Amino acid sequence: MDTVKLIQVIVLAVIEGITEFLPISSTGHMIIASSVMGIAADPFIKLFTIAVQLGAILSVVVLYWKRFLQSFNFYLKLLVAFIPAAVFGLLFSKKIDALLESALTVGITLFVGGIILLFVDKWFNKPTIKEEKDINYLTALKIGFFQCLAMIPGTSRSASTIVGGMSQKLTRTAAAEFSFFLAVPTMFAATAKKLLDFYKEGHRFTGEEIKLLAIGNVIAFIVAMLAIKTFITFLERKGFVLFGWYRIVIGAVIIGLIMTGHKLDVI
Repeated sequence: MDTVKLIQVIVLAVIEGITEFLPISSTGHMIIASSVMGIAADPFIKLFTIAVQLGAILSVVVLYWKRFLQSFNFYLKLLVAFIPAAVFGLLFSKKIDALLESALTVGITLFVGGIILLFVDKWFNKPTIKEEKDINYLTALKIGFFQCLAMIPGTSRSASTIVGGMSQKLTRTAAAEFSFFLAVPTMFAATAKKLLDFYKEGHRFTGEEIKLLAIGNVIAFIVAMLAIKTFITFLERKGFVLFGWYRIVIGAVIIGLIMTGHKLDVI
């Protein structure tokens, strides 16, 4: 196995595991990381950055397995919330793919999203919904529309859905957990579509690439489990301000590098 490729895959998997469920954009971080490593144009790496989400998905199912054995209404709510992203994803898939190749888009959305996160705790400070079972179908649908914002790389699916949940009177914890649950069908569908597109384009996995996908998903699974537990604890105590400043700094750095002639975009 190519040692360099293995190291690159491990780095991307760790980034995915840490950032997938934090409101800082996993896709944005992996676009920048793969660009810096000079591998962003590699068809396998493009697929890997999506397929490695399966490991993160599994971490949610394992950590919250009791929730996934609840009533049928739990799954109906997830379906209702998933529909907007499914429709928008199918309608605008080509435009979304084009945006995924723009580091400048990532920088701008990280920066703007960071500013928003500085204020969300003050904007939505009177929650009335503390548990998933109290979320109705209309609320689930509204959160689903917020998730569509994450189709712009750098926005963060987690940030969009958590802020969307808080805007609908969910507590920070309830909004974060519903965001985790909604990630399961959303990320699974996105991965399945990318795999299908990969094969339609005539690509086939080599034995080494299958091993790299397996290693990446195992790493993403382990890291994501740790990240979720840490995030929930931190969110309950501190809120979103620190994440907001982090996004602002990272976004400003990316924009600054591009404006001074550094090429980060996928070519």
